[in-house]
Amino acid sequence: MSCMGVLRRSWQVIALVVGMILVGCSLPSGEPGGPVAGRDGEIRLAFVTNGVASFWNVAAAGVRAGEEEFGVRCDTLMPQGTADQQRMIEDLVARGVHGIAVSPIDADNQTQLLNDVARHTVLITQDCDAPDSDRLCYIGMDNYMAGRMAGELVKDALPDGGNVMIFVGRLEQVNARLRRQGVIDELMDRSVDRTRYDPPGETIRGEKYVILDTRTDGFDVGRAKAQAEDAIARYPELDAMVGLFAYNPPLCLAAVEEAGKLDRIRIIGFDEEDGTLQGVLDGKIHGTVVQNPFEYGRRSVEVLKALVQGDFSVIPDDGFIDIPAQQIRRDNVQEFWDDLKAKIAAATAARAP
Repeated sequence: MSCMGVLRRSWQVIALVVGMILVGCSLPSGEPGGPVAGRDGEIRLAFVTNGVASFWNVAAAGVRAGEEEFGVRCDTLMPQGTADQQRMIEDLVARGVHGIAVSPIDADNQTQLLNDVARHTVLITQDCDAPDSDRLCYIGMDNYMAGRMAGELVKDALPDGGNVMIFVGRLEQVNARLRRQGVIDELMDRSVDRTRYDPPGETIRGEKYVILDTRTDGFDVGRAKAQAEDAIARYPELDAMVGLFAYNPPLCLAAVEEAGKLDRIRIIGFDEEDGTLQGVLDGKIHGTVVQNPFEYGRRSVEVLKALVQGDFSVIPDDGFIDIPAQQIRRDNVQEFWDDLKAKIAAATAARAP
C-alpha cells in the first residue's frame, strides 16, 4: 500500500476514535425490540449482505459461529435491492450498533452513505469492497484473480478454444466487475490489470476463445434461467457457460439439460451452491471457484469486535484481509462439501436454544 494509503487509513482510525470519545465511548441506544448496542455492556454488531441467496446462508452460519466464539451478538440482514440495503444500514446506525460489516450493492454510488455510516460506527466491507469509502478494511478474496481462476477452468474444459457466455447478477457490484474481467483477461491471455474493463454487449475475440456476450439478471432467479435458455437458443455454436453468482451455475445446468446439450456445452461456476457442487460431483459441471462465505461471516464478527474494543492491529496495512478462493473439481468436491456441511451443522447446533 502507498504511503498516502497508509496515511488515509490512519486518519480514518483517528476520526473513528475521536468520534467514539465525543459520544462518550458508547453509541446511542436503539429502539425497543430492535438491535441495540451498549445495553448491559453487550457489543452489538450487524452483518449486511447484498441480497438473498444460499451463499449468504453459509455466511450467516459463519456469523453464528463467530457469535459463539467471540461472545457478541451479530444480526444478519439480507436486503432485496439497493434501497432496501440503504434503509437497513441507516436503521442500524439509528439503533446504535457498534459495528457493521456490509457487502455494498453499488459501491460507486454508495460512497457517501458509507462515509456517513463510518462517522458513527465501526464500518468494514465483506465480499464486495468499497475502496473509495472510509470503511476500515475489506474481508474477502481478490475477485479479479478469482475470475482468472475461473478462466483457467474454462481453458481446462476447452483446451482447443471455443465460444463462451458469461452470466452474472449485476455489474454495479465491484466484485462482479472484477470477477468478470478476470475471466476475460485469462481467456484473452492478457497481463494482470485490475483497472482494465471491457464493456458488456460487445463480442471479445482472442486467438482461441471468444466471449460472445455477458448477460445480467438483476439478482432475479427467473430471469437468470431465461437468460441461460435464450443464450442456448441464440448461439448454437456456444461451447461454455460461466456463471459468476452462486445461483447462476445450477440454472445454467438446468437450461443445458433441458436443451439436451450436456455433451456439447461445458459449465463453469462460482461459489458453493448445493446444485453446483452436486453438478461437479456428477460430472455435469466442469468446476467451480469457491469463496469462503462461512469465514467471511466468522472473521467479520472477530474483526468488528476487536475494532469496537479499540484493537486496530487487526487491520492490515493495505486494509485487505484475504480469504483465498479455491478451485473445486470432481476430485476434491466431496471433501470440500463434507467440510462445509460440518461447519454449518456445528454453527447451527451452537446457536440452538
